[in-house]
Amino acid sequence: MTAAAEKLAARADDLPEGSARRLVLEGARRFKAAWVDFGRQLAQVRHEELWKEWGYPSFDRYCAKELFIRPATAEKLTVSYGFLERHEPALARGGDAKAPPFEVIEVLSRAEAAGRLSQEGWRELRDEVLDRPPTPAAMNRKLAERFGPPPTPAAPRKPERLEKLASLARRLAAACEDDSAVPAPLARRAADLARDLEELSGGE
Repeated sequence: MTAAAEKLAARADDLPEGSARRLVLEGARRFKAAWVDFGRQLAQVRHEELWKEWGYPSFDRYCAKELFIRPATAEKLTVSYGFLERHEPALARGGDAKAPPFEVIEVLSRAEAAGRLSQEGWRELRDEVLDRPPTPAAMNRKLAERFGPPPTPAAPRKPERLEKLASLARRLAAACEDDSAVPAPLARRAADLARDLEELSGGE
């Protein structure tokens, strides 16, 4: 058992059997083998904002501090589950015995969000994806071959770039504040940087 899995198990053992919070922790331990169940649980936590009841200021902080997964991973899991829920509801409800890796479904979800993959397009790919799941890189190549390359993203506008920097600085400041190994003066400098970037982004 990895260190993260041991921590998850210890936290789960302290919670009531069958409680929503314990079920999500147990899902976090199993998600590599049962990602659909975990994705469903995470989607519920996000949609119902259960993390607030459990004392966390944000969904991202809950994922990082309680489940030991990066917010980016949680995002991939929830969008991948959402794709299955829309296109393969039986698979989304019945566990993931036949589900491809979530990284492959996430590629499809991004293509759908960009307008490159329609319902008809999914039907063309469905059997191949479910029966012989490709790697994420192979899935990207297949999408490009059949539906054209992804559009070149427009460069973000200055306010968007500043807001992204401010968001990163807020996360850094929160991490520094929570880590006892970070000296208090350094944590304050990180908080000051986050505040300055927030003011800069808000002034655009």
